[in-house]
Amino acid sequence: MREILVVGAGQAGLHLAIGLLQNGYDVTVVSNRTPESIRDGRVMSGQCMFGTARAHERALGLDLWADVCPPVEGIELSVPAPGGGKALGWSARLHAPAAAVDQRIKMPVWLAEFERLGGKLVIHDVTPADLEEYAARYDLVLVAAGKGEIASLFERDAARSVHDAPQRALAVTYVHGLAPRPEHSAVCFNLLPGVGEYFVFPALTHTGPCEIMVFEGLPGGPMDCWGDVRGPAEHLARSCELLATFFPWEAERCAGIELTDANAVLTGRFAPTVRHPVAVLPSGAPVLGVADVVVLNDPITGQGSNNAAKCAAVYLQAILERDGLPFDAEWMGRTFERFWSQAQHATRWTNALLAPAQPHHLELLGTAGQVPQIASRFVNGFDDPTDFSEWFLDADKARAYLDQVAA
Repeated sequence: MREILVVGAGQAGLHLAIGLLQNGYDVTVVSNRTPESIRDGRVMSGQCMFGTARAHERALGLDLWADVCPPVEGIELSVPAPGGGKALGWSARLHAPAAAVDQRIKMPVWLAEFERLGGKLVIHDVTPADLEEYAARYDLVLVAAGKGEIASLFERDAARSVHDAPQRALAVTYVHGLAPRPEHSAVCFNLLPGVGEYFVFPALTHTGPCEIMVFEGLPGGPMDCWGDVRGPAEHLARSCELLATFFPWEAERCAGIELTDANAVLTGRFAPTVRHPVAVLPSGAPVLGVADVVVLNDPITGQGSNNAAKCAAVYLQAILERDGLPFDAEWMGRTFERFWSQAQHATRWTNALLAPAQPHHLELLGTAGQVPQIASRFVNGFDDPTDFSEWFLDADKARAYLDQVAA
């Protein structure tokens, strides 16, 4: 039986580890957090998983909250007008509903399932020296922990990394009591050029159904304003202030909101980065990076957890196909390229939304308010970003698409 070790107990690491167990591999997961510390800790993200990623979970029996998690049935896009109100405001339904399960719920349950299937869990904060020991002992070492010293072993890929500095100041707020959106549920995606973005969507947390508010402010701008906030109550108050100032229609929904719990807030910033997938240790042994370790996108397009599930599915299939052959550096590189063939589209699209809008973007999004076909295509691109390369990201293709729709 081949032995595999996964560093990290997050969306990608546990998804992959459980899939390997189900296929007869001997799997060890090393995590620097216990299930209890994850469950009782601070929120970790504003994850919203779309249809393809959820299908990868269902294939392994891991979509365990489908009956209790509020569905996300569509996406609404809004852009404020200079004099008040909305310059743009339209919505469309997703072909398959999305869902957002608080990772403080999901990961402890997945860890329990991992151990039930015979997996070995080790609680330890892994160092580069530990990786040497693991590489000598196991047939394959996968690094799925996207932060800390070991993640820095994977070198930045300058050719694939557009940015070398954070592009947004980020804040997340989990709340109860937000007035529901009329019509169908949705990710309400609000964009204010030159200032930042705000999106909010239904989710499930410890205390039941909730809404996750995500703020993205341009560095140095008026939504980059979290540095002086002291404590969760101030964080919630600042959230409401920003909505009243920039997105008043969203502020109207917030009259009765309260935090879901004392750990329901998060702030930070990071540089979107693509890294080389293989880290070669001083001994010469290679280890393979997973998901956010090697493709880290800004949350503006909500692709983090989706990329993680897609990466886990690609890597799982590649490992199964390898059978008894060695997991050498060449195989690792090819395996990552299989994932990158999907992930590059999400990365390119995310970087496009981080940049100032191009004229053809504005024309497409403006026309979508009158043409449901365009709105639907944009909304469902959140599930399959590969499609954006065919019409949204290229000015000539955008013009051809608009001409086609008009005809």
